[in-house]
Amino acid sequence: MPHEIDPSFLALPLRPLADAALARARALGAEHADFRFERVRSASWRLRDARLAGSADTTDLGYAVRVVHGGTWGFASGVEPTMDAAARVASQAVAMAKLSAKVIAAAGSDERVELADEPVHAERTWVSAYEQDPFEVPDADKVGLLSDWSARLLAAEGVAHVDASLLTVHENKFYADSAGTVTTQQRVRLHPQLTAVAVDPATGGFDSMRTLAPPAGRGWEYLTGPDTWDWESELAEIPSLLAEKMRAPSVRAGTYDVVIDPSNLWLTIHESIGHATELDRALGYEAAYAGTSFATPDKLGTLRYGSPIMNVTGDRTAEHGLATIGYDDEGVAAQSWDLVKDGVLVGYQLDRRMARLTGRPRSNGCAYADSPAHVPVQRMANVSLRPAPDGPSTEELISSVDDGIYVVGDRSWSIDMQRYNFQFTGQRFFRIQGGRLAGQVRDVAYQSSTTDFWGSMKAVGGPGTYVLGGAFNCGKAQPGQVAAVSHGCPSALFTGINILNTTQEAGR
Repeated sequence: MPHEIDPSFLALPLRPLADAALARARALGAEHADFRFERVRSASWRLRDARLAGSADTTDLGYAVRVVHGGTWGFASGVEPTMDAAARVASQAVAMAKLSAKVIAAAGSDERVELADEPVHAERTWVSAYEQDPFEVPDADKVGLLSDWSARLLAAEGVAHVDASLLTVHENKFYADSAGTVTTQQRVRLHPQLTAVAVDPATGGFDSMRTLAPPAGRGWEYLTGPDTWDWESELAEIPSLLAEKMRAPSVRAGTYDVVIDPSNLWLTIHESIGHATELDRALGYEAAYAGTSFATPDKLGTLRYGSPIMNVTGDRTAEHGLATIGYDDEGVAAQSWDLVKDGVLVGYQLDRRMARLTGRPRSNGCAYADSPAHVPVQRMANVSLRPAPDGPSTEELISSVDDGIYVVGDRSWSIDMQRYNFQFTGQRFFRIQGGRLAGQVRDVAYQSSTTDFWGSMKAVGGPGTYVLGGAFNCGKAQPGQVAAVSHGCPSALFTGINILNTTQEAGR
């Protein structure tokens, strides 16, 4: 059932504050001004062995004014909800632009900030797709469910400890700009997670197994609804999988064909495609935080990113996506577009400045700030690998492999500052022999370069294998900001992949 914007947010003096700030910015000569009022409530619970170990419930409330004055950015934020205070914040933003202009001129630069055009979106409201706001559920019910699930795992033979956590966010944003766009939005998202730990009393060795359920732009129904995630089956299989992992032999390093489950592949997409196709990174404007990108604009339309069956989209509209919005923090309507088409780089993720700077007619809605105290920066959309319409099941992909490895679940990763050379591990790995799973192996990492890896993709699974994975904690910018983002993908088969033995590598 569709939800309405929280009345307590609408009761705040959103429009008067915006009017005061925008009027002051215009009076001081700003070419562009935007006002953003945010209320972001975040709550978390942590359990250790079915007992509550910690919880937090915080609200970030305030507003920000951003201007372009004299071709230079200016930004300021405040918390006092009066029109005089909002006007002062606008004055501070203009003063910051003037100061920045002097610094830029002293550096010998004459580059001006200009924004790509966007249609005016007047009086628009958008609410994300969810059934029950988790903040309407009593805390005792949340802790009780996590405790019950933890107790089930603890009761299984071989499980020594269980960690459980739940993160929930309710985000409201009001945006208005000097062109006339006014939007009010509400998003809900959550991330439940359980990890079982086994310990070998004879050797002191230990290992863990984590749930695969991804974070989602959903409500409380994600943990309790019949058609969201099969928690019962996942919790039931973890103890036996963990016991098998503890007994599993160490992998023999070498070259293998690899079937990668969506629960692992989403992170490889995030690091090797998602960040690499951020245009500010590809142009060198974002470099200090995790580097730039090998996928530079001179390669657009010609770079063979992967095999011809590779089709990747940027999407701000996917239902339940963590980066799904109605309008971004520059008043741009949400869109979906191609990043890689038939294996070739064809697009980037843009905000309004990057779009105008490179001659594109419009932003694709990738500006986001994680707090009213932070300026919007270009952030990642839901970047997803499309399934093949009539593609195989995961079982069929596995049956096509004579000697290989099946990778499930994400764990650690490493990628270079150009988003090119990388290695990824996982939660669990199975040998494939003669088209069948032949038990788990351990100490596995797959290593490649971005174009070699995606170029080796031989088959893409069908819609039945597609899962929307993702993370709450994608980092970027200085001062650092964190954004939630989803990445959908099917299972996929890659041939001739270099498999490392992590224990042997660590000993070098």
